[in-house]
Amino acid sequence: MIADKRVITDDTLKRKVSIVGLNEGMTPGGFLQVQIEVLNQKNSMQNFSYRFEWFDMNGVLINTPTSVWIPRQIEGQETLSITAVAPTTTAKDFRVKFMENVRKD
Repeated sequence: MIADKRVITDDTLKRKVSIVGLNEGMTPGGFLQVQIEVLNQKNSMQNFSYRFEWFDMNGVLINTPTSVWIPRQIEGQETLSITAVAPTTTAKDFRVKFMENVRKD
């Protein structure tokens, strides 16, 4: 499990899904790019959502319409990669939040 304060996972999802990798770099155009590897520790499919938030060099949150919750599924014991590119070259840091999707029948 990756211990990075920029990666926040809710307590319920943490018991089922782990963040096992985090890479960051710059695109040729100068945009911050982040790749996160997610591992489903359970045998059954898990539903979750994630959202990236981007910050400028002063640590100020950049308001952007792309900072929305994105739903995903991960099969049992599967590892998947999530990649995001900052919406502007002024983004110098990020935070990503993960939360479990709760079904309401």
